[in-house]
Amino acid sequence: MSGVFGPVAGEYDAVRPGYPDELRAAIVAYHGGVPESVTEIGAGTGKGTALLAGLGAPVTCLEPDPGMAAVLRARFPAATVLGVAFEDWAPPPGGVPLLACAMAWHWLDPARRNRLAHAALAPGGTLALVAHHYGHADPAHGRALLAAVHTVDATVTERPEGWFRDDVARSGLFADVTTHVARRAPVFEAERYLALVRTFGPYRRASPEQRAAVEARLVGMLDGLGGSVTMDLRTTLVLARPA
Repeated sequence: MSGVFGPVAGEYDAVRPGYPDELRAAIVAYHGGVPESVTEIGAGTGKGTALLAGLGAPVTCLEPDPGMAAVLRARFPAATVLGVAFEDWAPPPGGVPLLACAMAWHWLDPARRNRLAHAALAPGGTLALVAHHYGHADPAHGRALLAAVHTVDATVTERPEGWFRDDVARSGLFADVTTHVARRAPVFEAERYLALVRTFGPYRRASPEQRAAVEARLVGMLDGLGGSVTMDLRTTLVLARPA
């Protein structure tokens, strides 16, 4: 993940949607109160940090990308930001009470992420994973976006919504796995929609020529829609505790 988003850290922070405040209450209720501290994996520019900082507990962020970490530090000067990947981080003795990850679970080593998370948590601690599913009010618009992305990489597929719940549950390392879903319908004007796509991983890894092809197709789609897209933005929060 390090280096993919750093060059567009400012744009990422400006156009990526944040997380609904209602999820904060779900975390507190599940944990049984405000945790003593929070550790966030792959914090990026702080979209998830904003949700977590509102808990009122000290926050430590793990963010290996220097560009993303610079924006994160500027936004949250009270947070402790460590420029380290989760796989290389050494949790404190006794573990952490709340380990969170927002839109970064898929970037972690799938063979190790659950085991490392389990080992990092204190007894009775909480794992909190949150992610957006960027749906469209009109499914045809979503298919058009995927078709545009396929001009860059035909192997790209959408992960099933809430896939990370199954990932955690199947590991056998966690108990009381619960899910909360928040749904919104923001309208993205053409330029913001294009800016959002420019922060997606497949686009970031593409060549300049491939990026131009993606944008050309999307501009044509947006022109046909009157210059805006209504999203079906579904945010899933998965909570679990060590078994």
